[in-house]
Amino acid sequence: MSVYEVEIGGLRGGSADLAQYRGKAVLIVNVASKCGLTPQYSGLERLQERYAERGFTVLGVPCNQFMGQEPGTPEEIAEFCSTTYGVSFPLTEKIEVNGEGRHPLYAALTGTADAEGHTGDIRWNFEKFLIAPDGTVAARFSPQTEPEAAEVVAAIEKNLPGSSL
Repeated sequence: MSVYEVEIGGLRGGSADLAQYRGKAVLIVNVASKCGLTPQYSGLERLQERYAERGFTVLGVPCNQFMGQEPGTPEEIAEFCSTTYGVSFPLTEKIEVNGEGRHPLYAALTGTADAEGHTGDIRWNFEKFLIAPDGTVAARFSPQTEPEAAEVVAAIEKNLPGSSL
């Protein structure tokens, strides 16, 4: 099943409508506002600005499963992301990425291995999954991998619509 077929809500209600990203490259990231890795929002926003016009988006997925580091309401999360990091990319509803309550989106993502061979449970906030335009998972990156790391940028550029790399 393509991730574009998974239903997930938007941060402020309604559907996040993942089908709208069909044909684009999407970097799905479980995010949190009170984490040591939260400054990665800056790099994620720079990727959004750099590649949005070429058929790419970051999709932030708030999650409070890691030491309660995303406790906010949807309004608080949106305000924090906007005012602190100037986030312009879309955010989904807050979900669970691990355990019995794992959202179907993450059930579809977690079977993919990262460069070190890790599959399964999300290890921490800011784990990244690059979705190819056809809806398959093209790459997985650890939480500590910076959004603008060479391997992330190379994977994005390889998966941009119309890319011949």
